[in-house]
Order: sequence, then structure tokens, then C-alpha cells
Amino acid sequence: MIETCRSKGVLLMYAEELFFTPKYVKAKEMADQGAFGKVYMVKQMEKHFGPHASWFWDVEKSGGGVFMDMGCHGIAFCYWFLGRPDIKTVYCQMATNVHGDKTKGEDNSICILEFANGAVGMIEDSWARRGGMEDRIEVYGEGGVTYADLHMGNALPTYSEYGYGYAVEKAPTTRGWTYPVFEELWNYGFPQEMHHFARCVRGKEEPQATGEDGRLVQEVLYAGYKSAGTGGKIQLPFKADGVKRPIDLWLKGR
Repeated sequence: MIETCRSKGVLLMYAEELFFTPKYVKAKEMADQGAFGKVYMVKQMEKHFGPHASWFWDVEKSGGGVFMDMGCHGIAFCYWFLGRPDIKTVYCQMATNVHGDKTKGEDNSICILEFANGAVGMIEDSWARRGGMEDRIEVYGEGGVTYADLHMGNALPTYSEYGYGYAVEKAPTTRGWTYPVFEELWNYGFPQEMHHFARCVRGKEEPQATGEDGRLVQEVLYAGYKSAGTGGKIQLPFKADGVKRPIDLWLKGR
């Protein structure tokens, strides 16, 4: 895709909404201004109790479990937040803890990225977390720290004996204590992302994420499944020749 679009003069962009999520954009702005000094660790977490669409559970169609589904966002985020340094190694741990009756894929994953600038990215993803969506980041530097919780700072702590219509994405019920959000799409960054894409098409902006970013994310996903399958770190660059699905690299090593 990258080579074809380049040779044909076609604009190729990669859709990563975390580059536009207002809280996360503010954290990066502060980091770039030196607020935390040298950043040595960035964490991104996205967890809930599983996707709604049935094809996600079928590894023949999806190619993987929660790491394939949501780890892609954390990989792209850490890489972008740290200024796109080279990724040296990938280490992943995966397990199917809750949904073994639904999928052969992993429903919980932890991924550690070691960057050439000495920083570490830690990505936690889960389809096994009850209670609705959790999406947050932590940034640690030698001179400071910041935390951003995508939902809790934009929620109304609420108790209801009876329940109501909608609280937040993936929340299974609205009875008892819940945290209904407002301006949900804006807080995720979706409208900002679409606005940016439109301006890129019109030649008003340069893409924040390109096909090269997407290719790197895919390489790290493959390396992550290989790491989980072997139990060791995988060095980049990494090629998985002849592998039909990324998850095969994990399943064959179990």
C-alpha cells in the first residue's frame, strides 16, 4: 500500500484517534515543553469486558485477540508521544483468562517496548475487565509526572436504583454506581481526527500519521505475538514470513 500510494501520488493516512484525544494531546504538549524533563516511561491502558461484534472473537477473521484489537492504539501512542524514536525490543505476555468459551484469542495482554532513546512504553489491554471502559495514560519523567483518565474526568458520579439509558461505551448496566460521560466523541478525539483528515485531503495540513506509522504498528504486533509465544524479547526489525495470522505466532508457542 505504501509503495503503490507513493508511486501513484495518492494520499495515504493512518487513523489513530489517540493522536487527537484532547487530554492526551495536552499531556504531549506539556512533555514537549519540558514539563517532565526526560521522559523515561509512558503507559497506555485500554480495558473493558469485550467487543460487541462477533467477528472480533473469531481469530480466523480478526487475526488476533485483544492485543490485535486495542494494542495497536497503545503502540502508536507510545511511539508518537516519545517523538517516534526507533523501537529496539518488544516483550509481551498474553492469556485467555475469562472468555475461553468464546475465543482462541487472548483476552488480556501486557506489552513492553524498549526505545532507542532509553524510554520504555508499557501497554495494557484487556477484554476481561468488568465494569465498562477504562482508558488512561501515565507519563513519568525525571522531573515530573502526569496522569490522564479519559473517562473519569469527564463523568458524573451517579447512583441509580432503577438504571437509565446510557453511561459510557461498554458499560453493561446503569444500575448502582455509574459514571455517565458527556461529549464522549469529542473526548475520544474522533471529530478532531476527521477534521484533520479533511484538511489533509484539501492540502491544508500534513498527515499526523502515515502509512509508515501503520506499517510499524503491524510489525510490533507481529513481534508481540512472537514474544508471547516464545516468552522472550523480540528485536526489531522483525519479519514473520509465511505467517497467515499474527496470533499464530502465539498459539504455536503455547
